[in-house]
Amino acid sequence: MTAEEMKAEGAPVEGADITPKSDGGVLKVIKTEGTGTESPMIGDKVIVHYTGWLLDGTKFDSSLDRKDKFSFDLGKGEVIKAWDIAVATMKIGEICRITCKPEYAYGSAGSPPKIPPNATLIFEIELFEFKGEDLTEDEDGGIIRRIRMKGEGYSKPNEGALVEIQLEGRHGDRVFDKRELRFEIGEGENYDLPSGLEQVIQKMEKSEESVVYFKPSYGFGSAGKEKFQIPPNADLQYEVKLKSFEKAKEPWEMNTEEKLEQSSIVKERGTQYFKEGKYKQATLQYKKIVSWLEHETGFSEEDDAKAKSLRLAALLNLAMCHLKLKEYSLALENCSKALELDSSNEKGLFRRGEAHLAVNDFELARADFQKVLQLYPSNKAAKVQLLACQQKIREQHEREKKMYANMFQRLADKDAKPEADTLPTSGSCKDDTNMKEDKQNGVEDKSQVDAEA
Repeated sequence: MTAEEMKAEGAPVEGADITPKSDGGVLKVIKTEGTGTESPMIGDKVIVHYTGWLLDGTKFDSSLDRKDKFSFDLGKGEVIKAWDIAVATMKIGEICRITCKPEYAYGSAGSPPKIPPNATLIFEIELFEFKGEDLTEDEDGGIIRRIRMKGEGYSKPNEGALVEIQLEGRHGDRVFDKRELRFEIGEGENYDLPSGLEQVIQKMEKSEESVVYFKPSYGFGSAGKEKFQIPPNADLQYEVKLKSFEKAKEPWEMNTEEKLEQSSIVKERGTQYFKEGKYKQATLQYKKIVSWLEHETGFSEEDDAKAKSLRLAALLNLAMCHLKLKEYSLALENCSKALELDSSNEKGLFRRGEAHLAVNDFELARADFQKVLQLYPSNKAAKVQLLACQQKIREQHEREKKMYANMFQRLADKDAKPEADTLPTSGSCKDDTNMKEDKQNGVEDKSQVDAEA
């Protein structure tokens, strides 16, 4: 749109007031209708083309001129207020023109040199695409959140926070779960919540309302959920409102007495989870103990002994949980930390041996089980595992022996084939030549290699 066209149309452009305050700060006119029923939500990544003018028709910026679409996260303050307001009202394919008062644009400061102070601006915006916010650590698209209503403040629930939520779960068009819940973050599985939902809640603000889409690995996985008639490997959708929450105390907010007291409580809770086969919930409890006590230095001599005992138990129990969950690298890590506290700990050595055995590190596993038996000769389980290690090592040696034997045989056959193809019919000169070639090809050295093997 040229300056002449703007003047001919009588700029500033009139339009519908779309500001939440209805103060006329952002006026919108739709030039081309969009498609579909959905508009972008807070946190969505939106992709647009735009052109901006001053009221006198001076063009100050255009993504069209650069032939490069512009993207930003809606409602996160990455653009001027007018854009966050206007784009949230658009549909895919829509082209609109908005007129923005200074307080919804660049205000009294302007944006030198192109935009003067207190400037009213006109933008033409075309919306091409929008998509929800990926909340997974690996950004694998497994948890997509779209914020329907922004929450209050900046605080969010942490691990162990007591939360009150309202939820509605859908599989396809069917609502399978609709209720209000009050529970502690870390115990969601006890309330039949999908594994990824607590991860979402920890990203929410009070009173926030969000729509969340889960891929199977963050939902009910390959097992599904019989209670809700959810089949294996099902995609899920949840609408969640965080009504309120009470944050759990962070380690620096607790005194030494509180840390010891809470550690004893969560240790018992973790043990109960372990007995019930709820290993993931158990690990969350044991991790709390480690985080509370790992770097604490303000204990008395008596309390320091209690703290060390609690830490050791937590690390050993974490190792056992990770073995059950087949998370062997984490099991090894926690065993090693436990053995830093007590280098001759029977459970620490035994569980580390089990973890080494599980990942086929047979020599390291054997060393751990041997040390267990040196220190605790009556440990029958270690004797059994040591025998298993020795058998695995023998089998490994046999496999290697056969592999090398086959390899050397193939090399011998390969070297012998040219010799057979060129056998002399008479005379000895050719034999001498073949012998020299064989020496160069290393045939005479084969017996030495076999002997070394």
